[in-house]
Amino acid sequence: SKLLKIRHMQGKILWADDEIELLKPHILFLEAKGYSVDPVTNGQDAIEKALLHSYDIIFLDENMPGLTGLETLFQIKEQKPLVPIVMITKSEEEHIMEEAIGSKIADYLIKPVNPNQILLSIKKNLDVSKLVSQKTNSNYQQEFRQLGMQLMGRMDAEEWKEFYAKLVYWELELDNIEDSGMREIFEMQKKEANKLFCDFIEDNYLDWVNGTEDAPQMIHTLVKDKIAPFIGKEKTAVLVIDNLRFDQWKMIEPILSRYFTKEEEEIVFSILPTATHYARNAFFAGLLPSEIEKRFPTLWKNEDDEGGKNMHEKEFLDAQLKRLGKNVKWSYNKITNVEAGKKLGDSFHTWKDNDVNFIVYNFVDMLSHARTEMEVIRELADNESAYRSITVSWLEHSPLLEIIKKIADAGIRLIVTTDHGTIKVNKPVRIVGERNTNSNLRYKAGRGLTYEAKEVFSVKNPSEAFLPKLKLSAEFVFAREQDFFVYPNNYNHFVNYYGNTFQHGGISLEEVLIPYISLKAK
Repeated sequence: SKLLKIRHMQGKILWADDEIELLKPHILFLEAKGYSVDPVTNGQDAIEKALLHSYDIIFLDENMPGLTGLETLFQIKEQKPLVPIVMITKSEEEHIMEEAIGSKIADYLIKPVNPNQILLSIKKNLDVSKLVSQKTNSNYQQEFRQLGMQLMGRMDAEEWKEFYAKLVYWELELDNIEDSGMREIFEMQKKEANKLFCDFIEDNYLDWVNGTEDAPQMIHTLVKDKIAPFIGKEKTAVLVIDNLRFDQWKMIEPILSRYFTKEEEEIVFSILPTATHYARNAFFAGLLPSEIEKRFPTLWKNEDDEGGKNMHEKEFLDAQLKRLGKNVKWSYNKITNVEAGKKLGDSFHTWKDNDVNFIVYNFVDMLSHARTEMEVIRELADNESAYRSITVSWLEHSPLLEIIKKIADAGIRLIVTTDHGTIKVNKPVRIVGERNTNSNLRYKAGRGLTYEAKEVFSVKNPSEAFLPKLKLSAEFVFAREQDFFVYPNNYNHFVNYYGNTFQHGGISLEEVLIPYISLKAK
């Protein structure tokens, strides 16, 4: 029977109260529920016991002779800072509550307490992760069926946006539970969704850019459709965080909500390739890549041209604002390191009165590349959840947060968006190309490409996708889902080096469906 008791023991409790004898019914009630309770009558005994044993939770009466509950609390917390402590008192005096709460108590109960109150407090503190896990699992199981039925139907662009938002919601919910089984089921559903989404893009993308079918909101018309209406009416800051996925936005949203009220949140479509060279230039120019090349032949760089491919965003933006009739005071800043971020924050007074300020912030993109190249970052961002977590940690400690606070304090509207997302790749797909074929793992552009047609989305005539015509018979080929392109020579090296890294340029929910958020300062 002793073995049975140990097996079913729910948790070990220390309870300090100078009237502990009167609490005998409460203790028996908890023991019947499977908890082990050590009773003591004073603070000194509580401290000694707490140091000798590992308790799951401690109940302290505030009003004990000798050491008070608060004094006992402070001493236990010094030695055992992580153990949850529940204060029980006859008094509702504000200063006692404030001191106890300031000392990070887990809960606060007013006498007389009944056994169910005690049990609820224990469950809140000890079983919360298990209870949340059970509830999340149960809710996702119901939603799983619903999402599965949606996948069986033919969704349009708006429905795909809503579907992806739901997927991200459940991904973040399942991050918080211990049950990995349900996460595996979720990953299978997301994989299926990504396959069908890639089919959807293949079927519709060329029609959208050619205007033969109503297109969803896309990145190259974002300034005209969404941002321009604010310019000249209210001071606006546009923050383009390179490579920011929708799930990463949902993770940093609570930080921004301290200073801003969200007025609009929308998922918009990036363009192909989902790479900075194409998508961010399209955003600033308000044009698709081949249109930029035609209008700015000396500024647009093709795949095989030397030099940086995003060096002229300011000129593209200038031309777009003029085209839109926005004769206003504006600025453009690109931040690629901490010092530049600090400098921009320090010079806030010089640009805060502009009608609109565009800020490109490059950290998330650098993180995804560093994760590929640096073993330590790969360890830190081992999976999707850790990758999201690093994004939050970065923002909380970056100069960007100081800039955001200043924007809020000045009452400036903040618009947050990006150019494309990123996906963790895990399936190598063989491709053969000429020596000068571009190096991106998610899309290839060039002549004489050899590949398995059913594994890719190929655009034989780049001008159909409003992509620059590189050379005679050159084409664009896009990787789908979690695939990445590998050349047959040196195959194993590339598979080992790039497998499970974050890449962009191809077609997936994570790369194509990106956040656009409009925030009003509180």
